Amino acid sequence: MTRSMTAYASGERATPWGALGCELRAVNHRFLELGVRAPDELRGFEPLLRERVAAKVSRGKLDLVLRLRPAEGGDSLQVNTAVLDQLAELADTLNRRLPGLHAEFTELLQFPGLLQSRDVDPEAMQAEAMALVDEVLAAFVAAREREGGKLAGAIAERVDAIAAIVAEVRTMMPAIREGLRAKLEARVADLGQPLDPGRLEQELVLWLQKLDVDEELDRLDSHIDEIRRILARREPAGRRLDFLLQEFNREANTLGSKSVDRRTSQAAVDLKVLIDQVREQVQNLE
Repeated sequence: MTRSMTAYASGERATPWGALGCELRAVNHRFLELGVRAPDELRGFEPLLRERVAAKVSRGKLDLVLRLRPAEGGDSLQVNTAVLDQLAELADTLNRRLPGLHAEFTELLQFPGLLQSRDVDPEAMQAEAMALVDEVLAAFVAAREREGGKLAGAIAERVDAIAAIVAEVRTMMPAIREGLRAKLEARVADLGQPLDPGRLEQELVLWLQKLDVDEELDRLDSHIDEIRRILARREPAGRRLDFLLQEFNREANTLGSKSVDRRTSQAAVDLKVLIDQVREQVQNLE
């Protein structure tokens, strides 16, 4: 199913160490960029968290935030004495060189690893965190798919409109060719001098060949079939569609440059408008 790149999901679960919360949000991005923020107790699991998200998401700028809120009244925090000793040694060294240097108590507490949960089982903590991330990630993917379905519907409507314009141009081309033939014959008649009918026919054929748009219309039909096929797949579609729209735009430009009739010129303009509208939607797809 087609997915949007923007989404948000969150969740929370109770653990022996307090309430563990998780938030996952994303905005558009050309590639996958994941930022992770987690408490000290979970920082060692960051590579696993990145792998878990990357297995489900291929594009977007994502922010994954994990929070641990200790239970009320619980004595769950303690000072990591090893880290504190290292900070004390560093403070003595700096104090000898910079006597006026001092650190606030609240700033000291924010040093990574200084405070840690008491009696934390790393494996149990990892299991709880991964279970919560899986829940939030499932909700996140579902939200992307819901929004992606809406985007796919909007794209499909515009692709149908593009197909209708291509079909209309096909039906009008015989009349346009006949009109060009009649116009050329009228100009020759105005010259008042007889021309070799064979030469006249040859010149007309060469002229019509330069203005022929059958190949462009065939390629547009092929691109229309391809974009519908891509939208029906369950794989990420954004990059494929973005490339395909470049081909769409190229054919629309060629159709406009070859046009010798107001109707085909207007058709080329309408095609480019629809293609731009599709491109705006595609920029939001994974």
